[in-house]
Amino acid sequence: MTSQLATEFARKIRAREQAVGYWAVLDAPVATERVGRLGYDYVALDAQHGLLGYSGVLNGLMAIDAGNKAVGMVRVEANDFTAIGKALDAGAVGVIVPLINNAEDAAAAVAAAKYPPMGGRSYGPMRSALRIGPKPADANSTTLVFAMIETPEGLANVKEICATHGLDGIYVGPSDLSIAVGGAFPGDPQVEAEFNAALKTISEAAASAGVAAGIHTPAGSVANQRLQQGYTFATIASDLTHLEQIAKSHLDAATSAAGTKEEQ
Repeated sequence: MTSQLATEFARKIRAREQAVGYWAVLDAPVATERVGRLGYDYVALDAQHGLLGYSGVLNGLMAIDAGNKAVGMVRVEANDFTAIGKALDAGAVGVIVPLINNAEDAAAAVAAAKYPPMGGRSYGPMRSALRIGPKPADANSTTLVFAMIETPEGLANVKEICATHGLDGIYVGPSDLSIAVGGAFPGDPQVEAEFNAALKTISEAAASAGVAAGIHTPAGSVANQRLQQGYTFATIASDLTHLEQIAKSHLDAATSAAGTKEEQ
């Protein structure tokens, strides 16, 4: 991935221009490389709930960069200096930080992602030096930081979180947010109204603060809906989910055809 691609993506997000991404949970760099060449603006690797460790994150980022079309982001496993620093050192353009409950949490995430004097990131840019160069100031100007809004506390404090200096945006985790507003499980229809109200509150808070609002979605049609509702960027599904869905669809088609033939 070129420095120009990373810089342009950072500009696009900070200008609140819309973008579409894809979610990867598998340690399958060849598959990730193919997805990265399709035209998505970014591919996000899930180091929190995904089935990949540090080597998987590193190989995934290298695979995304090989296509030179999408940028790589990482949802880190925790709001932690080491987790955030390693993802960025491996070449991630941005980090999505989970379980942000308040402005203090958001400020800690920014501090972990930025070199002094903006933050306290330890210097060791390994692959990121290839992406943007070795100067801390250049890295600070391009590296993106997103705070996940997915808890009752995060929702209650979303305005303060969005106002955090150095934060580029917020990112909705819809499964946890559904539970946070009283759902018994992700997507619980009993809290649909509360969930939709929370989505509006979050997007409006981001717009008011002038930062990007992102969200995870299960399908392209839902991503389109969220973008039309004012979200800046939307991530689609995951590689594992789509693998299962398409494999089942082919199985259903094959067995249906076989059943029809037997009946004849």
